[in-house]
Amino acid sequence: MVRILFITATRVGDAVLSTGVLATLLQQYPKARLTIACGESAAGLFYNVPQLERLIIMTKRRYDLHWFDLWKQCVSYRWDITVDLRGSPITWLLLAHKRYIKHGGRRPGHRIHHLAQIFPFSPTPLPTVWLNEDEQKHAATLIPEKQKRQKIIAFGPTANWQGKIWPIERYPLLWEHLYAAYPNAIPALFYGPGKQEALLARPVLAALPQIIDAGGRFTLTQTAAMLARCCLYIGNDSGLMHLAAATGIPTLGLFGPSRPSEYAPTGPLSTWVAAKGIEGETTMTDISVEYVAEAALTLLRKAKRYPTDNF
Repeated sequence: MVRILFITATRVGDAVLSTGVLATLLQQYPKARLTIACGESAAGLFYNVPQLERLIIMTKRRYDLHWFDLWKQCVSYRWDITVDLRGSPITWLLLAHKRYIKHGGRRPGHRIHHLAQIFPFSPTPLPTVWLNEDEQKHAATLIPEKQKRQKIIAFGPTANWQGKIWPIERYPLLWEHLYAAYPNAIPALFYGPGKQEALLARPVLAALPQIIDAGGRFTLTQTAAMLARCCLYIGNDSGLMHLAAATGIPTLGLFGPSRPSEYAPTGPLSTWVAAKGIEGETTMTDISVEYVAEAALTLLRKAKRYPTDNF
């Protein structure tokens, strides 16, 4: 039986982007015994992964001692395959038949292509998400059953730093455009745990009393199960944006100081908008409500031509 060590990201967005190559590995080795090492914030993505034998949550320590902690937990095994997407030296210090290592440094092109190239996998596998039956049943209690012509449109107004956040007060204005085109639509608000995320979400919740509050108190896979029931996601470059795209729903990412060429949402019906200017040097305030609304409505029309289960 093949034993695989898979070392992936600390942040949610990067961890989501690694799920495509992980899923492809498991397809190639359907009886593998899998150990995954990741950061605490991303761990919830992997609890439902098939063939998971062990999940190691890495806690950052001074002087990079968290790598020594990981080595101690892995050194007693003989690995058939080690995959290190963090570019650390650890897999060279383990007994392994095959090693796949993503080296550091910024390079042109999207991150999922960089990940796929270390194997290599072609075509590049898209991110995915593993859900269990209980999570899907839980999602159905908050996101209502799809009715004829009814659409649940998800907003993700938060991000991990202020520069990537589209002005919060524009979401109610955006909703006016979407509601005019789809009067049976219902908005849903997604955001992460913690006080800062709740503060960012509060103005949108107050401005749209009919909105479904789908944030702050759910696991990553519960959130993914709810996103999968929506017909569209609109939000900043964030882990939530990548999670939405991984579920396969139409996803519109909003970009300013981050680079869509590297981190655009990657799903079967995903796209992005950014203010005009040099990539990675524009500001979120330069993205108009009208521009986002037109891109969202165009994506909805495209999704209708290539329907998913949400249409």
